[in-house]
Amino acid sequence: MRGSGIKWDVRKALPYSSYEEFDFEIPIGETGDTYDRYLVRLEEMRQSTRIIDQALKKIKETPPGEILIDDPYVVPPSKEMVEKEPHALLRHFKYFSEGPSPLPGEAYMSVEGPKGELGWYLVSDGSPRPYRFRVRPPTFMNLQVLPLMTKGHLVADIVAVIGSIDIVLGEIDR
Repeated sequence: MRGSGIKWDVRKALPYSSYEEFDFEIPIGETGDTYDRYLVRLEEMRQSTRIIDQALKKIKETPPGEILIDDPYVVPPSKEMVEKEPHALLRHFKYFSEGPSPLPGEAYMSVEGPKGELGWYLVSDGSPRPYRFRVRPPTFMNLQVLPLMTKGHLVADIVAVIGSIDIVLGEIDR
């Protein structure tokens, strides 16, 4: 998508994990051809390095301390609490044997991956086991445009086109 000039990035459009605090550009192409996708991929790597540099600087500036939130539904109790408090031991056992119990309802969350948007869809009935869970891999979506991208090209060009969208066959045969 970016190789064709569409400026879309989940980290900018729907920020998560403090991406809104980082300064980075969304690389885009102009013609949407294989070479443009290659140039966009190179610039994406440069922008990723830029984000990593900013994150390392933030880590160095952050004072030492606790990094986990204090929420018993999400974080297991510390080892010290498990050794001293019986209810912490029970919570630890339930956390690792059953897992968290999300509230009933449905949710979709996506993150920006190197190949595109990677999404998770979850439907919960309130139990520790999901009623429905699906992963939306970017490779399957990217492969759907292959007929349009190869129209008018030689058969030998298809290898380069497939390489430029970087498919993973394990994601496709679901």
